[in-house]
Amino acid sequence: MSAPGFYAQRLQRPGAVLAPMAGYSDAPMRQLAAEQGALWTVSEMISARGLVSGGDSEKLNLGRPYPGEAGRVVQLFGAENEVLAAAVARAEAWFAPAALDLNMGCPVPKVRGRGGACLLQTPEVAYELVRAMKSATALDVSAKIRLGWDTDRSVEVAQGLAAAGAALITVHGRTSAQRYTGQADWDAIARVAASVDVPVVGSGDILSPVQARERAGCGVAAVMIGRGAVGNPWIFRALATGDETRPGPQERAQMALRHAELQEQFYDDTSGRLTLRPLRKVLPAYLPEFPELREALVSVLTVQDVRSALAGVLSGQAGDQRATGPSAAEYAMSHS
Repeated sequence: MSAPGFYAQRLQRPGAVLAPMAGYSDAPMRQLAAEQGALWTVSEMISARGLVSGGDSEKLNLGRPYPGEAGRVVQLFGAENEVLAAAVARAEAWFAPAALDLNMGCPVPKVRGRGGACLLQTPEVAYELVRAMKSATALDVSAKIRLGWDTDRSVEVAQGLAAAGAALITVHGRTSAQRYTGQADWDAIARVAASVDVPVVGSGDILSPVQARERAGCGVAAVMIGRGAVGNPWIFRALATGDETRPGPQERAQMALRHAELQEQFYDDTSGRLTLRPLRKVLPAYLPEFPELREALVSVLTVQDVRSALAGVLSGQAGDQRATGPSAAEYAMSHS
């Protein structure tokens, strides 16, 4: 009997998965999530065609691991068998992923016609893409879908993907037409989980450990967390260990500063100007009960700027008296 694949091994323990999020789930965020106990993390989606054609240094950062990174799934998007197979081979050689994932859920207009949620309109194409990806690697191949393009076809699509050899299917509980509006339909996700014999991971609107545990009760193998993890890597610790202690402001400020330091180290931009700009939307989520810090945090250029903005909290002078303010999850929802 062959050894269980990556997904089967990781699903033997409790926890949650860090979602692929463009502009968020880069190496520094993945590192913090992994350290806090995420079952695995998923890279920002990478264009299969861009990867095969060589890409530039910015694009390569999307899949590049941090030193010693393990348990990272590389997500690809595309719509051509040969290109995706070649991209899988290149991703495996360059990035040493634990598994490969096909994006079938991105509703962003610029992706249309080139993969993403468009594949939900022609799922038979997606099945062939999974087969092509599997032909290029011995690693697990999975797919992340939405419920459908504008109507729910999730059971049909999931069954087709499982038959094509997908080792795992992640379902976001909205259609592409919904984008990120309304509420994720976890009843639909439960129907998918009951309809296939491969693990199903559920995604959508999980902003707290309590919500995660409630959603896990619908029959999914695990839950995937996106916005709820922004400025809140401790959500993975809570689900992996049961320790739901929310760190005080000083510890959260220290983590925000470390996030900035990891960002600087990974991107190695000596000016700091390009390095920390993507983090401006993340840093305030670490300390949502300190709205007076927001202006400074969304203007940082260097790690020293972050250290200066957080000086009062880092020193403990801000105290814990405001620790009962809005949670990171509430901040993420109101600023998403």
